[in-house]
Amino acid sequence: MKLLTCSFLALSASFCISPFAHADQVINDDLIVTSSECIGFDCVNGENFGFDTLRLKENNIRIHFNDTSISASFPTNDWRIVANDSGNGGENYLGIEDSNTGRFPFRVQAGAPADALVVEADGDIGVKTRNPVVDIHIVEGNTPTVRLEQDGSDGFTPQTWDMAGNEANFFIRDVTNGSQLPLRIEPGADTNSLYVNSNGHIGIGTNSPDTQVHLVETANTNTVFRVENKNATGSNAEVSLVNSIREWKFRNNTVGNFVINAPGDTGFELELREDGTLILEGGLITGTPSGTCNPGPCDATFQPDKFTVPSIEDHAEYMWENSYLWGVGPTREGIPMNLTKKTGGILHELEVAHIYIEQLHHRLKDMENRLEAFEQK
Repeated sequence: MKLLTCSFLALSASFCISPFAHADQVINDDLIVTSSECIGFDCVNGENFGFDTLRLKENNIRIHFNDTSISASFPTNDWRIVANDSGNGGENYLGIEDSNTGRFPFRVQAGAPADALVVEADGDIGVKTRNPVVDIHIVEGNTPTVRLEQDGSDGFTPQTWDMAGNEANFFIRDVTNGSQLPLRIEPGADTNSLYVNSNGHIGIGTNSPDTQVHLVETANTNTVFRVENKNATGSNAEVSLVNSIREWKFRNNTVGNFVINAPGDTGFELELREDGTLILEGGLITGTPSGTCNPGPCDATFQPDKFTVPSIEDHAEYMWENSYLWGVGPTREGIPMNLTKKTGGILHELEVAHIYIEQLHHRLKDMENRLEAFEQK
């Protein structure tokens, strides 16, 4: 049996209405209740309100906002505040229902923690914190996380990403593909560890990259750019340089040698082996700012106005006195050799030697002529 529903009217005059009354009460004036009010079939006479001013009390509690606007220019949507599902085994929650569609854009489940959602006066939002200090502040005992889930409802492939952080690292997690972690930042990483400026240049250790990729190291260590292939099958580690004309690849091959080649070539243009052997597919062309034949005068050896060929005697004296050829210079044990300079010097000495051969040929020819004349006498 349902109990009486009691209300208190102005001037503290009270009355009780039986739930079995057939006629609705219509009050054609403002209604003022100077004490608490209970509405619902389960309200009782002598209800203990505590600090409640308005109480809704029965097994299905709803507040319906029924907008009766009929003009097309006015909004007409109906809303409802719902406390808990009405069916057996339903959920416990407080929700706001869009009554025109039956959807719940907002819902708070029973048992939610204290300060599950806090909006401060300045608009900062706290999740599990009463004192948000930034626009959105999330507090969690273990790895606070934000999830971005594309569920496929708009026809796109489902994909889920997590953005999270803990004492080990800040990370991006690809939940859909085995929870891989494509991006991780450890606590204590230096300022500007990775920086992208307005024109797309990437700085590593700098906020002023002046090239597409600019790496700066300030510690007392070597600046290192490392490319490593950890595939167990022995794949190459490659760096590719491409423009509109050609592509070049710098790589270590499957036997560990450093190789430069162009894609599609069956061989290589350059190979540097572990023992220091250098192999070139083509020729080696060298030069220095001071001249290819430094210190020799290159082909000017044959131009008397540019180079004075020393006498054979002077050249020989210099050679024996210094233990090296003038054009080639010293070749000391254990000291690196400048092949460009040595090659130019050898070429110069070869040219001088041919001049000496010609000089000796003329001397020999002159001696032969004299000998022939002597024999004729």
